[in-house]
Amino acid sequence: MCGCVHSSRDQALHLEGDLGLSATPTSTLAPRKMPKSVSISKQLASLEALKKGSDLEKAIATIALIFRNSSDPDGKLGKATAKNLLQTQFRNFTEGQETKLKYQDLLSELDEHAENKLDFEDFMILLLSLTVISDLLQNIWSVKIVN
Repeated sequence: MCGCVHSSRDQALHLEGDLGLSATPTSTLAPRKMPKSVSISKQLASLEALKKGSDLEKAIATIALIFRNSSDPDGKLGKATAKNLLQTQFRNFTEGQETKLKYQDLLSELDEHAENKLDFEDFMILLLSLTVISDLLQNIWSVKIVN
């Protein structure tokens, strides 16, 4: 999809923690040998850089951890795994979108992806694209902010 290069150095600076995370990635977003049984919240809590992180920073870190925990040793998601994540972790944004042409186009693009796998950047673009067209986003925009 996009193909931008991620900085291993930048990633290493943010992987300080006490769960045995290596600061030297084998590939840009390759999975670490963290047991799948460690919850995302515990993984987030182990990241020193996020101890005082904003909600937005923690949200992006959560996406990165879910991606990493689900990706293969090369740090990529197979199409089936990506679709499964959309159904299990992103269903409130995708429910009821099946009849929308833009939704169908996005999933067709996923099916036609040349590499048959998504890197983190491609996955983020897919998530953001699905978010923009979702009914849930429209509901979020309509929520009244109370002071």
